[in-house]
Order: sequence, then C-alpha cells, then structure tokens
Amino acid sequence: MTRKYSSFALGLLLCAAAQAATVSTTLNVTATGSIGASGLAVSGTASLTNIGSGTFTSSLSLTALGGATATAPYTIKLSSGDTITGNLLIPTTLITSALSGNGNASGTGSATVTGGTGAYAGATGSFPSLAGNGGLTSTGGFSFAFTGPGTITTSGSGGSGGGGGGGASGPTVTDVLDAGSYTKNIAQGSIFVVKGSNLSASGYTAMSFPLPTSSSGVKITFTPAAGGSGTDAYLVYLYNQGGVNQLAGVLPSTVAAGNYNVTVTNNGTASAPFSVAVVQRKLGLITANSGGTGLAVIQNYISASQLDIDRFTTFASGGYTFSPSKPGQVLIAWATGMGPVTGGDNTASPGYDFNANGVNVQVIVGGRSIKPLYAGRAPGLAGADQINFQLPGDITTGCTVSFQVSVNGQLSNPSFIAIAPDSGSNTCVLPGYTSAQLSKLDQGGTITVGGFGITQFQMTVPQVGSVKTNAISGGFAQISGFTLDSAAQVNSSVIQSGSCQIIQTTSSGTSTGTGTVKYLDAGTVSVTGPSGSSLSNTALTQTNNSYGISSTEGFSIPGQMNFSLPAGSYSLAGAGGNDVGSFNASITIGSPLTVTGGLPSSVTRSAGLTLNWTGGNPNDMVEIIGGASTSTGTGTSKVTTSTTFICLTTAGAGTFTVPASILTQLPTTTANNPGLLEVASGTSSTFTAPLKAGGSIDSGIFSSFVGTGNTPTYQ
Repeated sequence: MTRKYSSFALGLLLCAAAQAATVSTTLNVTATGSIGASGLAVSGTASLTNIGSGTFTSSLSLTALGGATATAPYTIKLSSGDTITGNLLIPTTLITSALSGNGNASGTGSATVTGGTGAYAGATGSFPSLAGNGGLTSTGGFSFAFTGPGTITTSGSGGSGGGGGGGASGPTVTDVLDAGSYTKNIAQGSIFVVKGSNLSASGYTAMSFPLPTSSSGVKITFTPAAGGSGTDAYLVYLYNQGGVNQLAGVLPSTVAAGNYNVTVTNNGTASAPFSVAVVQRKLGLITANSGGTGLAVIQNYISASQLDIDRFTTFASGGYTFSPSKPGQVLIAWATGMGPVTGGDNTASPGYDFNANGVNVQVIVGGRSIKPLYAGRAPGLAGADQINFQLPGDITTGCTVSFQVSVNGQLSNPSFIAIAPDSGSNTCVLPGYTSAQLSKLDQGGTITVGGFGITQFQMTVPQVGSVKTNAISGGFAQISGFTLDSAAQVNSSVIQSGSCQIIQTTSSGTSTGTGTVKYLDAGTVSVTGPSGSSLSNTALTQTNNSYGISSTEGFSIPGQMNFSLPAGSYSLAGAGGNDVGSFNASITIGSPLTVTGGLPSSVTRSAGLTLNWTGGNPNDMVEIIGGASTSTGTGTSKVTTSTTFICLTTAGAGTFTVPASILTQLPTTTANNPGLLEVASGTSSTFTAPLKAGGSIDSGIFSSFVGTGNTPTYQ
C-alpha cells in the first residue's frame, strides 16, 4: 500500500522550491593584476561560502579613477561552470595608494551582484562591506585581497538549474538545511532540504510511502566525518524547475548525532562532500513564506470538517479557508525536528507524543507558556511534527503575536501568529492598520511603512561615568503579510501595548532573522530641533536606505558629530528620492520617567523582570528594550547572532513584567560581554509620504523615547 503526503502538509514543504532562493555567503578574493594602456586587468581565485569556489576576473578603466569611488565589473566562474557577475565599488584612495609603491594599502569597499549564467541567471545580491588591501609586487604588477559577508538571490527563472545527470558537470551541494526554520544542523528523524545544482533531472517528483532511498538515480548520503559507512536518507521529493534545484529528505532516526559529510549522487556521479552537523532535537517551525521566518503555519480548529489557516482576516481561496485565531480556540502548529522515534521513518507515522514520553514541550504565545494537548509526530506523515494547543481566553491578541515552541528548553525559530480580539471578530487588530490593508496583505499584496525615532538613554559606564547616547534613525520599508513582524524594526506600532516582540538577527552566515524587509530610497532626510540641540536642517546619514545620526554626551568619540536632545519640538523634512517623495513630520519630546530603584545590574532570566516607575503622562508610551549577542568562529567565519526584545506599555501602568518566556530567549552573558537593558517613555505622531510608484505609504510613525539604560548580565 502506498500513501501520498497530504496536499496541505506537502504544500508546506514545496512552496519554497518554487520561489527564488537567497543564500547568505561570505566572499573571499585573492588576485593579482597588471597595468596597461586601457587600465587594470585582474585575475585570481574566489570562494563563496555555502556556494562554491572558482576563478575571479575584473577590469578597471583608468578613467574610472576620477571620482571618490571607482566601479569595476567582475566575473566569478564557479567550478560547476555557472558564473556570477556584478560590480565592485572601490574607494579611489585605496587604488591610488596601492599603486603608489608605498607598501600595502587597506580600505573598505562593496560589491553588487547583477546576474550570471546557469543557476545564477538573473541573480541579484550585495556585499555591503568588503575589507580589502593591496599593493605593488616585486615584478611591477599589483596584488590585492578582500573579504566580506553578503547575500545572493537567484531569480527563480532562467538558468538550467543544473538539469539532469547528463550535463557537463556533476551535482553541486550549496546548502543543507532543516525544512522548518531553514537553518543549519539537522535533527534525527527530521525533514531537511538540500540546495544546489545538477542534483536531479529537470522536473518535479514526489515520493509515495514507503519513501525510497533512491529515485531516478538520485540519493542523499550522510557519512560520518570521522570515517565509516554512510547512511542514505529517505527521499521526499526531487525538484528542478525555474532555475531552482532542491531535494527534500527524511534523516533516519538511527543516524547518531555528530559531524557528517553529505553527498548527493545523481546518475552515478557524486557531489563534493558538504559538512553537516546532526543533532538529537532542533525544532524548526514551518512558516508561511517557506523560509523559516515571519508568520507561522497554524491551523485553527473550527470543526471536525474545517481547519482554517491562520491569517489576518477571514476569507476563502483555492479550496482553503482562512481566519485569525481566536482566544480559547484549539490550534495546530506544524514543524519538524522534535526528535528521533523508534520504527521506520519512511512510512506513515501512527503518531508519537513526545510530551507523554519524557520530552518537555511548551508553546510560547505572546510570552506566555502553554502546555500542548499533543506534541509529536503527525499521524499519517513521516518526519513531520504537529503541536496541538489551546489558547487561553485571556491571551494577548493582535496581528503579530510572538510564537515559539520550546523542546527541553531549546527554542524553535521565532515566528508570529494573528489572534483576533474575540470569538466574534473576523479580523485581528493592529494599531495604524485598517482591515482593508490587512486584507490586502492576506491576498499577497504589500504595504509600505515609514518609521523614524528619536532616542536618548542615560547610562553609567565604568571608568567613564554618566553618558548620554543620542540617536535619530529610521526609514521606509515595503513589507509582506508573512513578514509583518519585521516592521517592528522600523515602526514600533506593530507591537501590541502590554506585550513583547522578539527580534533576532545574524550579521553573517545563514540568516535566522524574523524576515526580510525591502528598504526604500527617500533621498535626503534632515532634522531640525529646539534651541540647544545643535540640529538645524541636519542631514541624516543614509546607508542602504536606512537613515540615522548619533552622538554621545559625557565623552568624545573621534569623528562622531555632536548634538543634544533637550525637551522640545523636532521636525523631519524629506527631500524625496527614487522610491519615496518629499514628506514632513514633527514631534515634541518630554521629560523621562524615573525607574524605581534604578535598573538591575544582573537579571535572572527564568525569574522574569518586573520594573516600576513614576512620572510621565498616563498615555505616554513606555518602551522596554533588552538584548544580548553571541558569536562563533573568527575572522571571515565569525557569525554574530543578536537577540533583542521590545516590550510596550503605557506610563500610567506604573509597572511591567518582562516574562521569563521572553527573557529565556536571550543568551546568557558575562561581565566581559554584558547585555543591554533600556527603559524609556515617549510619544508618537503620524505622517504620510507619497510613493514615486503612485499612492502613499500605508502608515508613518515618528516616535520619541527618552530614558535610562545599563549593561546587565543575563543569567
């Protein structure tokens, strides 16, 4: 007897394959060149982590040295035969200094990806900060090297995607990720994906039960890095369409935790090994964008014959029904990686409740822990997990309520769900957004938000004393419904008052953030403040379409501008750019709150954190921010993950408790690497701005927060 995956569950795993794929990578180039009448000709080697390596060529016309930045087109030819093309943006001073013969010169440039061939036809990407150095060689030529992190996105169209095994080159593996959070490390008994080129023949093939270990000459093998026999994974599907080549499989529960080399064999030709770590458990929530971020895939129990898919509004489409979750309702979350099970991983599971078998599973909704009704293998599927739980009647509601699952204390990828205010409501509520806008997001549209903030925090720094940090920052972003929580980074109105939001970012390596946001160009944005601020039509610095300036009072930082943020009126003036037209916004800053007893120097995460204060107007916003970072690796392999929580309430409340379920998502810190804690009060005003493509932004918030901060340890 054979059985296909259910259309809903299989759809969760497949929709990523049809989309463009984004790879986080680090570019490393070492090259030499010569100087001719037409300019500089360069060749050497290049490597891109998670992608591959090959040759690097570039040229630079001498006429390009007339400005502050020189643009040099480049080509990287990978060993697979695919090419990546783009432009290097190099400071002219670095080039002229390197060619002067006065030893090595160093500086920072950037690069863009504008296309390529094969799997990278139509690709885009950027490397915003490339650290480089160069100088003359003893033979009269010159050498240089540069490195830096960035991302490359394949178009999802064009290119062969590698084709089948009959191509000129064999299979190439560029990444192995879990099929939930789309991050590294694969749990025993879980579903995973392999990305690359020439992994399978063109087309799409879904497997039936019992899942095979090979199909159409394709197999995925996990071989212990220390040596020994390999184990073939069970195949779920082969996908090679629209320039995207991806395989999905189930890792047998019997494969022991440890380090492995993964290879893909296609018609007798094996790929180069790709290093992968196998762990016992690592829950990856499946999300609506099939990328491991943003809106979680949640089903709302309506009746035995109706399970709605969680969305902001209530509607039906494509044979499915959709609605926001309701307080008191039973929900089903989908994931993979809860852990190994006994019996075969290639057949339809009869179900296995981890919670009933010694594994502590907790669902965390809006910072509140809920014991699930069932947490284990999804009956009828292989490698997939489902978590059934009931929302309390007094649960925090809103359109971006934070959602995670803890398995033996280890948290899943952060996500969010939409919860309507009551059982009779057909739409969730999000301040600043209309039901029509939320419906637009549900139908696949986007909204554009603008958010600018003025912040001032007073801190006591050891060996320095009292220091005030001042900042004015913000920008405009285009956001889809699946990544609406990412708007918290530019517009705090998406966070519900009385609740907290987790934001996680990774500076290099594979991203584990809350989602991606497209930032828009608004041209020059200037700020003017009251007497004593030293701000008079002062331009904010624009970097990758994000805007900001900062200053420090209490000690001097070379090169930093000086300004203050006294109480009074502040105004923004935007000149308009490629995406956003001219706009104006204003706000009035008041006096800060007084935190009772001051901020703690140490926070016990498992105990929660209660803060009390006095002062402020009852309706003033109060923002509580905390965070910590961890790093692994060194040099170009260094990966820093930062986790930040933002909680909102009002000054009139006089108190707020940051729950343990939020704090435990932060890593522990030490005195040598402390965390951050800030409490501030403020207000906000709304503004609008025209879009060059037509219409106006959907929401614009100009906010201010003035308060105190410190650097505690999180225990």
